[in-house]
Amino acid sequence: MDRFQLKDLRTTMAPPILSLALPSETGRVLSIQSHTIQGYVGNKSAVFPLQLLGYDVDPIMSVQFSNHTGYPTFKGQVLNGKQLWELIEGLEANNLLYYTHLLTGYIGSVSFLNTVLEVVSKLRSVNPALTYVCDPVMGDEGKLYVPPELVSVYREKVVPVASMLTPNQFEAEQLTGFRIASEQDGREACRHLHAAGPSKVVITSISIDGNLLLIGSHQKEKGQSPVQFKIVIPKIPAYFTGTGDLMTALLLGWSNKYPNNLDKAAELAVSSLQAVLSRTLKDYEKAGYDPQTSSLEIRLIQSQDDIRNPEIKYTAHLYD
Repeated sequence: MDRFQLKDLRTTMAPPILSLALPSETGRVLSIQSHTIQGYVGNKSAVFPLQLLGYDVDPIMSVQFSNHTGYPTFKGQVLNGKQLWELIEGLEANNLLYYTHLLTGYIGSVSFLNTVLEVVSKLRSVNPALTYVCDPVMGDEGKLYVPPELVSVYREKVVPVASMLTPNQFEAEQLTGFRIASEQDGREACRHLHAAGPSKVVITSISIDGNLLLIGSHQKEKGQSPVQFKIVIPKIPAYFTGTGDLMTALLLGWSNKYPNNLDKAAELAVSSLQAVLSRTLKDYEKAGYDPQTSSLEIRLIQSQDDIRNPEIKYTAHLYD
């Protein structure tokens, strides 16, 4: 073969995808979430931390906005279900659909959520062991901020195919149909969700008697009683954007490294998140800004060490 033939061959043969040919020890994540040009919410909060923890992450932007919707104005585009499926078809046509994890966050329409369910099925046809981590973003503090019809889709279709769910207190109530007013209620909600599908459930924030808790539950075998725990979380007098997206990404990252110790994974995730929030608060105060006047953009880039190697300051307490 002369050098001209070799040149022609090189231009027609695609190089190997190294994340497939030489996979990392952690995994390859497809993350379907929102994207903002400025600030850290959705994929902007999730992708970088997972990369720091050693994951190859391929993001699909469910929306692309100039900034998050808490600002006075925002501009951008919204991906619809048909466009999402076209992206999946493009990956499939090039044999690029092998993923170890699927991560989803805020989804604004039933049609898009139904397409996500098709994506789950498609990815599991390629890798039956796919772990689907779902943050069922629906609302908070008693209010829905998605169309009401999404609730039943999450409850009836998404929960049964999820591997891990990370709802907040309000979302867990929506998914189970009963009110969570005590730790026992939170534990029962986790058991209810296990019966519907996922082996791991983390209710990321529960406010009970003025205290803020995380309640986690891992049912290691169907039919067995789950291992359940709580972590007491300090209340910070400020509102931050992107924290739920970051928390779910950290739970994915650490639970995969500690597959049989969800409590350990939650300790690491909570400790990382609290370090990020503390730095964010201090930096706003250093800039002379009152952090209680509006939502705060988290200081993600400045917190790399706290994401990669968190100091565990918040410990899990196992329930009997």
